[in-house]
Amino acid sequence: MKFLKTFTAAALAALLAGCSGSASYKAGTYSATVMGHNENLTVEVTVSETAITEVKVTEQQETAGIADAALEQIPAAIVQANSPDVDAVSGCTDTSEAIIEAVKSALTQAKG
Repeated sequence: MKFLKTFTAAALAALLAGCSGSASYKAGTYSATVMGHNENLTVEVTVSETAITEVKVTEQQETAGIADAALEQIPAAIVQANSPDVDAVSGCTDTSEAIIEAVKSALTQAKG
């Protein structure tokens, strides 16, 4: 029984280690432009070798007052999660999804 517990714990640890999958990037700043709700939206994504360190929306023509929450919250959420897999902001889904799409594009560049 003790062997089974030890084996199960080791297997679980190996499985979790394989799932953690820390990202591997070429450190630097990458830019990507996609269509936002109104016009093109451009982001700059700065990465270290293993993390997203900054996301900035550098150009956008989104509707002031409506898109503001996404423009503020989505970049911060991506850095905090170290992933573009974050939820859209309700009420400004198009802008949220554009930022996320642009970040994914920039990260593809960063992975080489």
